[in-house]
Amino acid sequence: MANLIKCPKCGEEIEISTALSQSVKEDLQKELAKQHAQETEEKVRLEVSRALSNNEDQLKLIKDELKFKSEKLDEARKESLRLHDEKLKLEDQKKSFELDKKRQLDEEREKIRLQTLTEFSEQHRLKDLEKDKQMNDLKKSLEEAQIKASLSSQQLQGEVLELDMEEFLKANFPYDDISPVEKGMRGADIKQVVRTNLGNTCGVILWESKRAKAWTDDWATKLKDDLRASKANVPIIVTTALPKEIKTGFGLYDGVWVVRTDLIKPLAELMRLRLIEAAREKFVSQNRANKSESLYNYVVGHEFQQQIESIIEVYQEMQSQLQKERAAFEKIWKSREAQSNRLLTGTAGIIGSMQGIVGQTLPQIKGLELPELE
Repeated sequence: MANLIKCPKCGEEIEISTALSQSVKEDLQKELAKQHAQETEEKVRLEVSRALSNNEDQLKLIKDELKFKSEKLDEARKESLRLHDEKLKLEDQKKSFELDKKRQLDEEREKIRLQTLTEFSEQHRLKDLEKDKQMNDLKKSLEEAQIKASLSSQQLQGEVLELDMEEFLKANFPYDDISPVEKGMRGADIKQVVRTNLGNTCGVILWESKRAKAWTDDWATKLKDDLRASKANVPIIVTTALPKEIKTGFGLYDGVWVVRTDLIKPLAELMRLRLIEAAREKFVSQNRANKSESLYNYVVGHEFQQQIESIIEVYQEMQSQLQKERAAFEKIWKSREAQSNRLLTGTAGIIGSMQGIVGQTLPQIKGLELPELE
């Protein structure tokens, strides 16, 4: 009993040896546990110290890595900003390029449109001009046809007047050089170079034809300018409208001859005669001395005498032939006169016999009836 003790914890009674053993065991366990705890603590402390040391290295490495990564990140940000700026710049350049291209395309499109519009307008204008020309040609042809249909020999109009005047001058003055002035050239309508039958040039007449309802003073001024430019001698205007100062059909107006269409021929002959006489007087006055001496030498020479003798011989031969022909024809005439008398007498006898048989019922024969008595 004395060897038993009560457990303070559970109140159970146990033996002292057992309790001591248990107490020692517990103390030992506590000691071991304390020692183990200390060892564990030291180990943990070492481990912690080692871990801390390792963490510091790792932290340093991490810090270095973070610093490196931060620097790289800054560089990446800068590069990203630079790339962003470059991208923006490229986008701006692209937009600017696109705008330039669009502007150029718009300009080219506008040029093409304007060129097309111009070509179309030009083609349309040319077609309109062609139509206008066709209409004008048709109108002109119609007017010419109407003018030609209504023209008479006493009234010449427009270009027909000029053509008719040209044909008239060529027909009446074959020795002269009649040439119309080409259309579009400055000058009168017709230029007449007056020449003799030997081909000597005596002067130039300028003809201008006008068909109008009223006279215009500019016609005379223009024709005088053409006269000076062509170095001609006589200006003539053929017109249907005379100046009020000219009442006889033709006359001199401001240095220009003005004539009505039906008086062209007498005025042309008068002007030609004046030019020919003036040229002859000029020629004679220039060569009078030489011609007088040449004429005297010719008259007193043998050639003139022989020519006169030849003319007289021809005259005598012609007179002889005329005498012979007159005698022969008188013989023939006498013979034919006797034959015609016999023919008339025989015819009258036949008619008289028939009237004696038939009586007054026979019609009278013209030429054989008796003349009526007054």
